[in-house]
Parts: sequence; C-alpha cells; structure tokens
Amino acid sequence: MNFEFPFTELPAVMRGPRVERRRVLIGGSAFWGTMRDDTTLVLDDGRTVEAAGASYLPPVNPSKIIAVHISYSSRSVETRNRPKPTETPTYFTKPPTSLNGHGGQILKPADCKYLNYEGEYAVVIGKTCRNVTPDEAWDCIEGFCPALDMGLQDFRDTDQGSMLRVKGADTLLPIGPGIVRGVNLFEQTLRTFVDGRVVQEAHIGEETIWGPHYVIADIARHITLVPGDVILMGTPCHSRSVDPGHFVECEITGIGRVGGTVVAIDAPRAAALGVGHAPTDTPEVRRVALGFDERVPERFKENLRQARQPSLPTSTTAPT
Repeated sequence: MNFEFPFTELPAVMRGPRVERRRVLIGGSAFWGTMRDDTTLVLDDGRTVEAAGASYLPPVNPSKIIAVHISYSSRSVETRNRPKPTETPTYFTKPPTSLNGHGGQILKPADCKYLNYEGEYAVVIGKTCRNVTPDEAWDCIEGFCPALDMGLQDFRDTDQGSMLRVKGADTLLPIGPGIVRGVNLFEQTLRTFVDGRVVQEAHIGEETIWGPHYVIADIARHITLVPGDVILMGTPCHSRSVDPGHFVECEITGIGRVGGTVVAIDAPRAAALGVGHAPTDTPEVRRVALGFDERVPERFKENLRQARQPSLPTSTTAPT
C-alpha cells in the first residue's frame, strides 16, 4: 500500500483530461454544468452560461462534512513546533448548513472578535465507501474543490472538543466553484488571499502529512462515506482573523479559486438573554486565533498587515 508521495502511478481521479463540474442558480432553480473553457459553463441541458456572472451554489450535497485537524507540516510546526502533530490524524465535523457558495457572504456576528480563515482543499466522495484500504480509497473520490474552513475562534473555550460553533456556524464553508478531477493534486500549490494578498501558501505534495487516501481509509473503518460527502484536508500555517469588508479566497493551482466577503451581522437575539456560553477572549482563544508569528514567514504577516489597513484598496470582484 502506497502512503508516500510522489506516486509511481497516478490514481484515476488525478489523471487527465481535466474536468470541472459546477452548480449554479438560475431563475430560482439549480443546474449542473461542465466548464468548457476558462469562461464558459455548459449546462447539462445544453445552454451556456458566462462563468464570471454566474450565481454559484456549493457543488456538493453532503450527508456529513469531516475535517482533519492538522495535515500540513508548516501548520504543525507553527502550532506544535514539530513537523507531525500526532501519530495518526484526528477529526471534527461541520454541519451541512455551514456550506456557502463561491462569491457568497461569510457572516461575522457582532459579539465575535475572531473569525479565522483556513484555506484548504476538499475531497468529494463519489461512491459509497466502507472498510477500504488506502489504495482502494482513491476509487471512492469524485474530485477536489478549493474550500475555506472559516472559524469563530471565540467559542474555543467551550467547544474545543467538538468545534461545533467554532467551525459549524452558517456560511463558514465557502466551497467550489466546481468539483475537479484529472489534475495531479500533489503537484499543486495552495494559496489563501485576503484582499488579493497572499497570507497562506503551501506546495501540497511537499507539506502533506496524510494523503486523502489514508484519511478516507481511516474514517471508513467505522463510518460509511456516501456520494457527496466532503472531507476537508487541513490548512497550512498562518490562520488569522479577518474583519467585515475583507474578501477572502483560497486558490489551488490547476483546480480553482473560491472566495467570499466577510459581512457583519447582529449578535443573535438569544445572546442578549444570556442563553448559552458567550464568546470569550481568553489566552487559549488568542493562542489559536492569533497563532505564533515567530514560526511563520514574514511575508504572510506583512501582507495581512497591509490588508488590515483601511486606506488601501480591497478586492471587490470574485474571480472565476
């Protein structure tokens, strides 16, 4: 069984030609289509749509979303000061209601201070998968998507174990714009942008600790994965908080670029009545939300500082 990179033989899902499937909203109805080139989406009914002007829906309909805590060496070095965080992967879940389409609004409640970005690639399950080996797991993958695993770190103190509100709030998972197959994932570079400035970057093949085939085989030992299920494969170093007005994007070369705008909303009405654990700003919350600047590249820190200066122009158009 092959757990290492690079591969001697590429799995079918990563062999060309490249195919990208997107889901759009037209006249109140959802339609699937295939990208013909960089600008045109051909719907399954034969109509064509300009990709830049389309209204995108998440290209998945999962029964569950499972996320790896840490699977990039730079993130492990930043948070644990070692290149591998644990001997085997650990996981949390996000509810399907956290899904958000490309170009959507990412909601930041008024009573929360820390909304962190995490650029990731998502693995979309294509067929029912249970009790498989890592080699067999490749055949269960439909394709890959760029994703933003946003998190309200203010709830770390109360939801550290489950991550339910930290990562599960509505709109905190922009994903898409499409599902892509036919691209060698491990030759690609992942980048996260805030207002057009690079704040995370990692070569996937060089930094990956556990590949998706290993993760799928691990999860499917006990949990059946079904078509449409999503696995989020972790983020590289320098996850930091953003504010309303920031435009956040995750790009994976060869696969695509997803983005969303952070928007301020009122605090939940029940919060004023004292319902539930309030968001907190404690040393543990700040440890995660603010990270360890001494362990990340200076250019990421400088780019984020520039993005936070209100006098500088910000990106207003979501790329295709």
